[in-house]
Amino acid sequence: MTYQIYSHQQLQLKSIARLKQIYSEIACTVEVSDKRCKNAWITAITEYQASKIQKIAPAAPDEQALAQAELDDYIADQAQVVAPEPLTIVEISFNHHEYYADNKLVANISHDDNHLTQRWVVMVNDKEVFRANTLMRCDRFICTHYKDGTLPVQEQLATSCTTGNEVMAQIFNECQNYGYEILNDGIYQNDEKLGEVGQTDGDWWFTRAADETQRIPCDSAMEAVQSLSMVDTVPYAEAFNCEELLDRPFEMLTNEEWGQLRELVAA
Repeated sequence: MTYQIYSHQQLQLKSIARLKQIYSEIACTVEVSDKRCKNAWITAITEYQASKIQKIAPAAPDEQALAQAELDDYIADQAQVVAPEPLTIVEISFNHHEYYADNKLVANISHDDNHLTQRWVVMVNDKEVFRANTLMRCDRFICTHYKDGTLPVQEQLATSCTTGNEVMAQIFNECQNYGYEILNDGIYQNDEKLGEVGQTDGDWWFTRAADETQRIPCDSAMEAVQSLSMVDTVPYAEAFNCEELLDRPFEMLTNEEWGQLRELVAA
């Protein structure tokens, strides 16, 4: 059987007679220090109620806490099921950055010289979806809304340049694996040009820095960039031969020297 829980303020409004009645109704067992004093009855009742609440509280689950726990579990489960692909950023120029996920364009950031304060603009499907005064705020907007699934969906091939941008994104991803740098005239490592990688009519190719007129066909961006890692640069080719490379500890060989060694052995 349950009884009403009285607050201290409610009890203050009761008469001694009513307090005695409440004391009896709730089967209070706390001794009243002075039965002639109203506050003594109030103290006994509040102490008894408090003791009962403390005993019941552990057995009575907090509904809000349970709901929050269920929500947290749901979010965690969903995150495992629909975890988004990490974004890759391709810097087309200082004023133009494109964001890709799984080699598909997600959004891009451009610079609006005609706006006085908020010159950085996030574009999806050639439409403005966000504008800010710094590039980092636009970056944060894209990453945050892509992660929670609220970023508008970019229609692939929405513009004629999308295919070329996707090719650039694949080359960029592969170059990152080798620590290469993409400049306007080709792919570099330690300020030394290795060659170029591209795609024409769906066919991948690469050129070596020693002979940029010869396009060597390959099957993918990965194969093209990997082939550049085995390019012999002129200074190395002149300085070493196969026997000299074999005499050096393997852990001291650079990527270029490993490439030379493979080609020398194959030859």
